Amino acid sequence: MSEYKGIQGNKVRNYTSDPDNPKEGQVWYNETSNTLKVSSLTTSGSWATGGNMNSARFVLGSMGTKDAALGAGGITTVLTAATELYNGTSWTEVNDLNTARQGFACGGIQTSGVAFGGYTTTPQVLTESWNGTSWTEVSDLNTARYSLEGTGSSNTNAIAFGGYTDPVPFGIANTEKWNGTSWTEVADLNNGRYALAGAGEDNTSAIAAGGSNPSTGNPQAAFTEIWNDTSWTEVADLNVGRGAGLGGAGTVTSTLVFGNAPPTVGATESWNGTSWTIETSLSTGRTELGDAGSNNTSALAFGGEGPPVLNATEEWTGAGTPLTQTIDTD
Repeated sequence: MSEYKGIQGNKVRNYTSDPDNPKEGQVWYNETSNTLKVSSLTTSGSWATGGNMNSARFVLGSMGTKDAALGAGGITTVLTAATELYNGTSWTEVNDLNTARQGFACGGIQTSGVAFGGYTTTPQVLTESWNGTSWTEVSDLNTARYSLEGTGSSNTNAIAFGGYTDPVPFGIANTEKWNGTSWTEVADLNNGRYALAGAGEDNTSAIAAGGSNPSTGNPQAAFTEIWNDTSWTEVADLNVGRGAGLGGAGTVTSTLVFGNAPPTVGATESWNGTSWTIETSLSTGRTELGDAGSNNTSALAFGGEGPPVLNATEEWTGAGTPLTQTIDTD
């Protein structure tokens, strides 16, 4: 029978705490917990329960990563301006938006971003910049809209696309870029829509998926488009058409999309840069939710409407993610 030393080239080592970056297949003994452990990779993606938001809400704005997210605004029973930060375990209330609103988009990270558009009693052009501590009103969008999408890397770099503007009862295709000072209109989406998902690294690279445009017969669209800083290009469609404030997280080559209207309220799909794959559904199906994440193996879903209005948070860990497991020696 082969021994561990013969396979790995060294003996099982003792540690007082788990090593920071163990190799796949590495085995060690944790002297503090008195357990034998092994490093492996997850074989399939799954959603796990995270810490609840302080305020249940839906149609909120959001940005950040799985372990450093921001959720702001939305509707509790009324419009709210409340802002909360997630640290991978729990949510903390911080400074409010200047203007309470719902249905707006965000671009950036937990410490530096922008919130734009939305709805109060009318579609909005409002833009607010977040510096990690407080919100400041800055230059407006060119086109008032809500139920739009956007992405970005900081409060000086973002893109806004799609949305809904009264009284036109269908999605618009308008796209605008933010440079930290002002918004500039650029090439439109090929398919105008609202309540879509979006993700991307900055204002030069983005993905738009799903959405709704009843005027074209697509209340639950499957369209996917990629932005290359010049124009939008249609690529492979989602497997499940959806258009009810779904969530999206990641990059143009590694995206996760989740949530929808009934009957597929928990539907989750991952994008590998070429095609979409159906994944494990959210534990709590929801629409009009908050989202954050860096790729299709690491994402966060929070808030939304089931019904009821939710404060629940779920954390996504995709296939191929490093995992430390305890070995049962009984």
